[in-house]
Amino acid sequence: MQAQILKANEADEYYFDEGCFILELSNSAADPEVSIARARVKPGVTTKLHRLKSVIERYVILAGSAEVKIADLPTQQVSIGNVVIIPPLCVQQITNTGVEDLVFLAICSPRFTENAYENIDDRP
Repeated sequence: MQAQILKANEADEYYFDEGCFILELSNSAADPEVSIARARVKPGVTTKLHRLKSVIERYVILAGSAEVKIADLPTQQVSIGNVVIIPPLCVQQITNTGVEDLVFLAICSPRFTENAYENIDDRP
């Protein structure tokens, strides 16, 4: 790995079938230990119930408010500055309960790859 500065390009944001928009900020095989993505969830939207295999995920809430469901924990309200830590294989989903977009960083270790994602929601 070498020192570098990665610059986000808003045009690279894409819709992920989970129910949110993703902008990959850092996700490269050259840095396999971690990935960082910005996730954006529209007001009133609940992401699909899912889990990640062999990946620890952390949400850092940057804007908005939400209810988050993780494993067997009671559903909890989160807002700006809160950090949600999700161990591998924990069922998870987040609902934007506010009137503005929910924006958070999704920091994964090791880095997120699509084969780690497992949809367990019965919605189409």
